[in-house]
Amino acid sequence: MTATKNNGQPQLLFVDGTFEELAREMAEYLKAEEAAQLLSKDKVSKEDVLAKLVAASAGLSTVPEKEYTAASNLMIHLVLQSADSKKYLQTLCANLAKVPVNSSIHGPGLSLNALTTVFNLLAPEDGIRARIFLEIIKFLRAHGMFDSLRLYLDKLGDWLESWDASEEIERMIYENVAEAALEAGEESISYDFILKALRTFDADEKDEITSEEAQRLSLRAVKMAILSNTYFLFHDLRVIPSVQALSDSHPVYSQLLDIFAEQDLEDYNDFNEEHEGWVEQQKLDHEKLHRKMRLLTFASLAAATPSREIEYAKIAKALQIPQEHVEMWAIDVIRAGLVEGKLSQQRGMFLVHKVTYRVFGQKQYQELSTRVDHWRTTLQNVLGVLRQEQANAKTQKEREIQELERKLNNAGISGGQGGGNRRQQNQQRERTDNDD
Repeated sequence: MTATKNNGQPQLLFVDGTFEELAREMAEYLKAEEAAQLLSKDKVSKEDVLAKLVAASAGLSTVPEKEYTAASNLMIHLVLQSADSKKYLQTLCANLAKVPVNSSIHGPGLSLNALTTVFNLLAPEDGIRARIFLEIIKFLRAHGMFDSLRLYLDKLGDWLESWDASEEIERMIYENVAEAALEAGEESISYDFILKALRTFDADEKDEITSEEAQRLSLRAVKMAILSNTYFLFHDLRVIPSVQALSDSHPVYSQLLDIFAEQDLEDYNDFNEEHEGWVEQQKLDHEKLHRKMRLLTFASLAAATPSREIEYAKIAKALQIPQEHVEMWAIDVIRAGLVEGKLSQQRGMFLVHKVTYRVFGQKQYQELSTRVDHWRTTLQNVLGVLRQEQANAKTQKEREIQELERKLNNAGISGGQGGGNRRQQNQQRERTDNDD
């Protein structure tokens, strides 16, 4: 919580007294003898006192649970009185991150509240907030509190921009978020933040994108992508300059990524023969990779089929499986979101309704052109049939009209004669009545 400001610095609520009075109270509480000695002198440097108090702030982790919040707030208040509080905040936060030993249940929450207080009391655009937030992320990660971190993720991009954070700090924040997400089982979030971290390297600086750190993160991203059960499209990854640089630093990984991006199961099998034992040496899960390549091969086959009908036998050959297993793999590829369609058991066909293109280059444009030509031919045939049916219907209608007119004409002639007879009969009756 914040209250009024003094000399441009945020203040904590319920803190009253001069700096010397509060510093002396803090020194006595923490048993910081060096700070107390400085305060006993007539002339004392505020910065010297703060340096001693911050060094002693590690003792906050040993205070009673009920006193922790008040003591930590007072320590934060004192640090923010400095003309240059930035030089103390990182050390202070590191000490606040030490969970109170006398609070086994509420300790992590107390430490998190103290760290959050520091963060909230700084001006929104203050660049030091980036480092404080990094400490908060590390704390949440260390204590398995990713759900608390999740609340901030949507705001993080805007915050980093407002703080004008360095690329190094930005990258450290993204990577720590990725680690925390992965440890919490949030694979998708983790992967997204690894990509964010990779994009912080300057694409125009070759030394940056080929640096040890850039290549380490790039390899990690590649491994996450190819082993993921939910990630099947690799365009976003392959366009990152540091990932492209793997073709020089780690050519085998680069080759494997290309296979998963746009090639098929046969290419993967050739890769394994060419680099026998390499997958196992790299501690990659061959069974998982093999299964994923089958799903990707199924998607490529569906995308390359102009008629949108694939014979079971063709699927079985491409996936190198018995034909009786085709339906199981069709269900799996639909569940993966790569293809939409349905099985025709009677015809032994898989009918493709919609397919996800793994890549969209010249080859895919040609396939699309072929499919459009096929659709055009089909539509022209359908149009021809419709026009013929329309002509037939028109001819039939004309015949029906002519037949109806003929019947009406015939009915009109006979009707007129009948009407004359009836008029004659009526006239005769009228004369007979008059005679009577």
